[in-house]
Amino acid sequence: QLSDSTMPSAKSEIVLKFSELPQAKLLPDKKVEVELTDQNGIAFTAILNAKSWRKAEANAAGFEMWAGAISGKLGKGSQGLEIVDAGIQIFEKKPKPSPEESVGEET
Repeated sequence: QLSDSTMPSAKSEIVLKFSELPQAKLLPDKKVEVELTDQNGIAFTAILNAKSWRKAEANAAGFEMWAGAISGKLGKGSQGLEIVDAGIQIFEKKPKPSPEESVGEET
């Protein structure tokens, strides 16, 4: 077993993917807090810039199909895990062509 002094250090980064915008709680200093729960029931809290959150909301509203991601460093919060220095992105999802449509394109 390694002692703390001989344990190698590492960077921890996490990406939480979602397809529904979480509820945001306004905080002071132009920040918002969002909470997500992963497939294992682990709660994550992320504090985002309000401007980034508004842009993500606008992108999600503007895309017919989308997926989102919040990423940052993993930290310990008071109510679970925390995403430190969090950022958010919304990606447009393109609909996949049905098999009938792709067959017609080959001819």
